[in-house]
Amino acid sequence: MKNPLILLVFLLLNFQHQAVFAQPTHHAPVRMAMMGLSHGHSPWIFNRNGKSDVDLVGIYEPDQKLAAAIAQKYGLDKNLFFSDPDLMLDKVKPEAVLAFGSIYDHLMVVEKAAPRGIHVMVEKPLSAYYDHAVKMKALADQHGIHLLTNFETSWYASTEKTYQLLQDEARFGKIRKAIFHHGHRGPKEIGVGKEFLDWLADPVQNGGGALIDFGCYGANIMTYLMQGRKPNSVTAITNTFKPEVYPKVDDEATIFLDYGDAQAIIQASWNWPFDRKDMEVYGVSGYVISENRANMRTRSWGSNQEEQIEVTPEELGVYVDPFSYFVDVIRGKIHIEEHGLYSLGNNMIVAEILDAARQSASKGQTIYLK
Repeated sequence: MKNPLILLVFLLLNFQHQAVFAQPTHHAPVRMAMMGLSHGHSPWIFNRNGKSDVDLVGIYEPDQKLAAAIAQKYGLDKNLFFSDPDLMLDKVKPEAVLAFGSIYDHLMVVEKAAPRGIHVMVEKPLSAYYDHAVKMKALADQHGIHLLTNFETSWYASTEKTYQLLQDEARFGKIRKAIFHHGHRGPKEIGVGKEFLDWLADPVQNGGGALIDFGCYGANIMTYLMQGRKPNSVTAITNTFKPEVYPKVDDEATIFLDYGDAQAIIQASWNWPFDRKDMEVYGVSGYVISENRANMRTRSWGSNQEEQIEVTPEELGVYVDPFSYFVDVIRGKIHIEEHGLYSLGNNMIVAEILDAARQSASKGQTIYLK
């Protein structure tokens, strides 16, 4: 090939041919492992029929009885299971792990995964302890891993639609007040598994009761709506209305966030007569009320009546599968907004709010954030 033009064409074609062969690596399933099975949401990963973006390569669970029960129920290969987290991580070499143990164990998961360059997604909240969250963030930053927090309300089209609508300050005005209702009749009352209930009702492993379990939702969404602003102060009141059921933790909590120019009231409860995940957000000149994941009501100045709307995840580009979201973040297909619902920035603030709320309820005083 003495002709330079022919040589150049040959090289370009050869480069393109090589690039085609490199693409499948980018689209290959993410090698994913689980650390813990005691969380009641852990079976979600076993029920993703028809999806091939995740290759489950290992499961760490120290409770052998629980591990055996899960293996039998879902027909899983027993070779997937490990009782030693370090052995599992070193043997199966996952790209990512899912934390499905107690909230207190989230720090342990990150301490083991981050130095190995393994991405992590924890179930909500990131942590109930702000000092744990600080350590987790430092490890994630040091080792360059993604550290996501999964909330059910992140899959709700109504959550994203609320955020989008309130960007229109000409219609709704600046946010002045938000009220969040999250919870159910109580974990025991709705029949969660014993392994889940054991740590949900433990003041150390869960960090509290309803305060942590459901207070985190409002804190997460409000931080998103306020675009990463921290409240100036946190005030919380907790009660245990069912001491015979939850002798060690609260089952009722109200958290008040003061932003100076806005307020948020987070009502977290294990005493609602029915399951609730709904919210009301009021601006200077209008409001947006989300009754559930799809049905919403809005009204603003100049309108004589409410507008009722129904939204779907498809029209808003909302992921309804958190594992697919995690995969696309790892593969670089999507970028997490700085203070988005899954983001580390948002969830560091959530951890700080929850920690302050626990202190406030314990001390009977308002906690001012730095």
